[in-house]
Parts: sequence; structure tokens; C-alpha cells
Amino acid sequence: MQVVVRDNNVDQALRALKKKLQREGVFREMKLRNYYEKPSEKKARQKAEAIRRARKLARKRAQREGGLPAPTSRPGQPARPSAAATPRN
Repeated sequence: MQVVVRDNNVDQALRALKKKLQREGVFREMKLRNYYEKPSEKKARQKAEAIRRARKLARKRAQREGGLPAPTSRPGQPARPSAAATPRN
């Protein structure tokens, strides 16, 4: 992996390096390797990740084909108000 430092701007190069490492999954790998993971736990985690990826792909495909509406809520905000917050008559 290579990052070019332009105009002696090391901060910008560091940010670019961190972004590249994040995309490659190096930080996640380091976090997983920090502790021993039993083979059965590793297998279960990988299976759950595969299911999550498959569902996400299917959801995106359905949105593209018009089967599902595009998500309207912004990240960090609830999709709908909670039951306690809705007034009842």
C-alpha cells in the first residue's frame, strides 16, 4: 500500500492512509486477532456476516427493481416515532 505525501502535508497523507486501511478491513482484522476466537465461534460469525451481506444485497437489488421503496430516514434518526411518543385520543 502506498500513499503520496504532497507539499509536506503529512496530516492529509495520514488521513488517506487510514481511509485505505479502513476500506481494506485491516482495523477489523486487527481487532479480531486481538483475542483468540474458537473455531466454532469464527464459523458462526462468518456465517452471520455472509447472511447479513446477502440480505443487504437482496435489499439493494429489490430497491433497484422497484420492489421496495428507498429508505427515507437519515442515519442516526429513528425511522418512525416510538409508541410512547405518539399521542392517543
